[in-house]
Amino acid sequence: MKSPWIPCCLGFFYDPHIAAAPPPLCTPSRAAFLMGRYPIRSGEASHKHKIKCYKSHAPNGLPKEEVTFAKVTKRQGYETALIGKWHLGLNCERNYDYCHHPSAHGFDHFCGITLTNLRDCQPGHGAIFANVQAHIPFKVIVVALVGAAAAIFGTFVATSPDFSCFLMRSREVVEQPFRCCHTIIFFHLHCVCVDYFDRNSALPFLLFFSFIQVHTAMFASPAFQGTSQHGIYGNAVQEIDWSVGHLMQTLNRLNLRENTLVYLTSDQGAHLEEISKGTVCNRGVIRVPGLLRWTGMLPAWKDIDEPTSNMDIFPTVVKLAGGTAPGDRVIDGHGLMPLLQGKVERSKHEFLFHYCNAYLNAVRWQPPNSYSKWKVFFFTPDFYPENGTACMHTHACFCIASYVTSHDPPLCFDLSRDTEPAFHSVVEVIRAAVALHKESITPVQDQLAPGHLLRKPWLQPCCSSLSQLCRYERDERKKRNMNQM
Repeated sequence: MKSPWIPCCLGFFYDPHIAAAPPPLCTPSRAAFLMGRYPIRSGEASHKHKIKCYKSHAPNGLPKEEVTFAKVTKRQGYETALIGKWHLGLNCERNYDYCHHPSAHGFDHFCGITLTNLRDCQPGHGAIFANVQAHIPFKVIVVALVGAAAAIFGTFVATSPDFSCFLMRSREVVEQPFRCCHTIIFFHLHCVCVDYFDRNSALPFLLFFSFIQVHTAMFASPAFQGTSQHGIYGNAVQEIDWSVGHLMQTLNRLNLRENTLVYLTSDQGAHLEEISKGTVCNRGVIRVPGLLRWTGMLPAWKDIDEPTSNMDIFPTVVKLAGGTAPGDRVIDGHGLMPLLQGKVERSKHEFLFHYCNAYLNAVRWQPPNSYSKWKVFFFTPDFYPENGTACMHTHACFCIASYVTSHDPPLCFDLSRDTEPAFHSVVEVIRAAVALHKESITPVQDQLAPGHLLRKPWLQPCCSSLSQLCRYERDERKKRNMNQM
């Protein structure tokens, strides 16, 4: 497909670059990216449950005690903004306390969605929650209650778009529900980014533009529909490519290219059950793009074949802003600048731990004095179909015992060569590293426990009324942006 701007504008490439959580889990990987820590350290990984995620009517979210790179840079005098997707919680006790809102975690400005781009938010694309019905234990429910339970669940699915799909500007709901293809929401968010650059070009700033594409449901703005031979996915990628290129041109126009670090990545691999396409997810890690640009400071068109993580952005940004990382907690990321500038040749990540929810799934080991790359699996998902790489029967791969195959002794592979691994010595080293890693994890409240996921209507953002299903629209700036198309 055509994507001329991304490789042209972002010429520094990391491979392997690794996400901190498996697909389709946005919440834990985003938490890890923002705070430079494995998500289990902040309670963003579910224990003893299937896949869980945040809802607008639940009190869970990124704990206030966590320190994001936005909090640090804000203290250093930076203007900070998040545009696009948040998905790390909203309220705690009332629908206006905003205890988990981006503004509570260091972002001065916010425009976007607090959840994710659900299929429910685009008419005609079904409801992602409908799949849950297959896992409700109707057989053990009293027969008399089955009808009531089904009716309640059906009502939840039917009203989900009205309550879950809303657009916010700062702490105000400006459109509810938003409709991906009808509101031209992507173009609107892109324009907000350009406006932010123009207004803050003379100030130090940090902008986190969190694209809501190419998350399912797939969509593209009218100008990009039908432009790719790869269908709606290709259309969406080409729209992102256009946006990246235009934002880079804006930085050039404002003479900011020599003092702005630009970083492009993905928070996770593909949700295979949604799109039925492949991703590299069985190498003990989730590999994602890692592209950077800083004119005059970083060499162009350079590949680095060292393991890095999107957790590394936290210490990198903190140091560049002149701040310091908190000393009262473990930071799992490592600053990237020495590796980027060629001052060192090896990554500081000797071990990378891969979790499936709160369960340690695999470990990647690259010995410091060797170019061998080992991976060890303690369990693997039970894929369906059996020879596939996804879990089509459950819409996502679960991590609990009844959905995985445990391996004792663990599976061991050498990624650097097709040879029989030195099994016992490698596993011994990795088990020792796992023991040290687990000792460093302090128990915290599980933000994804069932009690935190119960629907609490009084937490639901609602600008009209529940009788109107909270439907509302008043974002005049979005309407002006639409007229610019």
